[in-house]
Amino acid sequence: MDDIDPIALAGTRAKGKRPYFFKDPDVERVLSIAMVIAMEHAVTRQRLDALERLIESKGVATRAELDAFQPDAAAEAERTTWMQEYVARVLRIVQQETEALESGAKEPPMADLIAQMRDE
Repeated sequence: MDDIDPIALAGTRAKGKRPYFFKDPDVERVLSIAMVIAMEHAVTRQRLDALERLIESKGVATRAELDAFQPDAAAEAERTTWMQEYVARVLRIVQQETEALESGAKEPPMADLIAQMRDE
């Protein structure tokens, strides 16, 4: 499993045309990026809250001690790798649209997408 590239996986593309809700595609891109960040943040916040409560309830550390924690070099390297993977996931829409432009790929017509969704 070490040969899996999480940055490349972040760019996997769903079949069909991306649904758009605004007239300006740039607004769509920014909204998509903001929603990815919001979802990631919500999940992280829930897990952090659970961990802090468990750690404090078991007497392992106080929240003040957690706030004062300083990572060592190995932990900092892991955090850097995670951050690169995270940014790749957040900017996935930009990467996919750039790749589509470079490859000359055309989006399928809406009728094809509706039929495809109906058949699935």
